[in-house]
Amino acid sequence: MTDAHERAAVLAIGDEIVLGQKTNTNSVWLAERLASFGVMTVEHVSVEDDLERIRDAIARLARENVLVICTGGLGPTADDLARDALAAALGEPLLEDEAALADIRALLAARGRELTPAHRVQARRPASARTLPNAAGTAPGLHARVGGADVFCLPGPPAEMKPMFAAHVLPALRTPRGGAISTRLLQVCGLVESDTAQRLGGILDRSRNPTVGITVSRTIVTLRIRHRGPREDAPRALDDAERAIRERLGPLVFAVGESSLAGATLDLLLSRRQTVVAVESCTGGMIGAMFSDVPGSSGAFLGGWVTYSNAMKSREVAVPEDLIERHGAVSEPVARAMAEGGLIAGDADHALAVTGVAGPTGGSDAKPVGTVFIARSSRTDAAVETEVRRFQFPGSRDDVRERSAVTAMNMLRLRLLGVGVSPLAWQKIEPPAL
Repeated sequence: MTDAHERAAVLAIGDEIVLGQKTNTNSVWLAERLASFGVMTVEHVSVEDDLERIRDAIARLARENVLVICTGGLGPTADDLARDALAAALGEPLLEDEAALADIRALLAARGRELTPAHRVQARRPASARTLPNAAGTAPGLHARVGGADVFCLPGPPAEMKPMFAAHVLPALRTPRGGAISTRLLQVCGLVESDTAQRLGGILDRSRNPTVGITVSRTIVTLRIRHRGPREDAPRALDDAERAIRERLGPLVFAVGESSLAGATLDLLLSRRQTVVAVESCTGGMIGAMFSDVPGSSGAFLGGWVTYSNAMKSREVAVPEDLIERHGAVSEPVARAMAEGGLIAGDADHALAVTGVAGPTGGSDAKPVGTVFIARSSRTDAAVETEVRRFQFPGSRDDVRERSAVTAMNMLRLRLLGVGVSPLAWQKIEPPAL
């Protein structure tokens, strides 16, 4: 039994998981823990409480991997079928384990309860398997060899699963020679995925170590730098990869780790002792919500206005009515007036303003759905300095609104850094006048 545990699969059992009625946090936690020991999780599988499906999943995953971890299906009820499915995959009968039964009886007695036939079922194991004591519950885990794979079955409740993983799975891990897997996240805003990949070029070569992968959530591009090797080599390798990425992307990298763009922008404001307000139309308060989600945001975010109607734009932030009549509410002059009016009304250092057509209706040939004007106005020593950009955001109404709010924050962040980046993702550059 010398094969290292290089590849692993995680199997989550339960109707409630398959139906989306319960969030499967166990699989994420297990994959992260395995990676920290150099074991790559290559597959996540969820199956319902069905004996044949669980049996087939265990058998297939065991053929393709050297480590399989199952969670759930070890309780005392009729739909807890993990032990039966493991026995079926092994082609073995279930036996009652005396030591496991004694542990269950003792735990129940300590809780002032009697051993029931249902609890007794939990002491059964396939003939060649061993039970894994559970100090926090009545469901012992199981460990068996299915073909060439180690298969561990752990209870579903995280409070039981996590300590059992530490007590029984970790000591059995045969760590790959390649060492641990170390990961660093870089958050990027202002580029779409394809443009990010083009700028990074060979840095994304999958044969490299560290490797760099890209994932996207609407407006934010996340770069995952993953190093595999001795743990002591990871910091330098990750630093070198991060430096190479920053050379290509510059200030569009706004954070390391899970930090939000709102948090990164507020940090800059707080460090400069400056403040911001927001004047929002199509975003309906999303900028304010994103800022106020960050603890301590009140030190920099003063508040704002949701000026959804034209009358509110005029009444609250003094946008001239004739300006709206001449150019329309979704226009560069109105966005500019909203930001500058908010700057004055809020007595702030900076103001952000958004006006656009979020859809799904309301667009025209000149201003189709997704057309958004974003203005950023800032006080300087001499005067007020304002920039307005026009964007054509793709996607649903929610996509357009979220992209508008995030892009507005990014415009402010870049201004605070003193850098000019143009165009930003989805920015529409008007042709020069002849």
